Amino acid sequence: MTIIIGADPAGSKLKDLIKNYLQEKSYDFKDVSDGSDFVDTTLAVVAAVNQEEENLGIVIDAYGVGPFMTATKVKGMIAAGVSDERSAYMTRGHNNSRIITIGSEIVGEGIAKNIVKGFIEGKYDGGRHQIRIDMLNKMC
Repeated sequence: MTIIIGADPAGSKLKDLIKNYLQEKSYDFKDVSDGSDFVDTTLAVVAAVNQEEENLGIVIDAYGVGPFMTATKVKGMIAAGVSDERSAYMTRGHNNSRIITIGSEIVGEGIAKNIVKGFIEGKYDGGRHQIRIDMLNKMC
């Protein structure tokens, strides 16, 4: 599993903090940021996440909403905009989200690390939750 991370200019400082956290925890990660708008950055994260089934993605901008809207436009991609640890963990367990989006002007440094931890450590529960995943994928 590789964690694909990207940020627009408004999210670059928080992205660097998250990258340091991932490095401290010995997670394999790839930064696809190139200073672009959140749309281009999100699409780069989505493309890299889709290269391997186990990959996960994190996109950071000022509020997390734009990247969320962008990622959910891509067929088969389930993304969640999160600003707390529990939601990050549960979106993996119940929704099998492969990307989370975070707002750097919403989430502080400590919460951001805990969000990333919850997202990465969360595992898809399957079972009854698969019905919703199938419904979401039919919409694309």
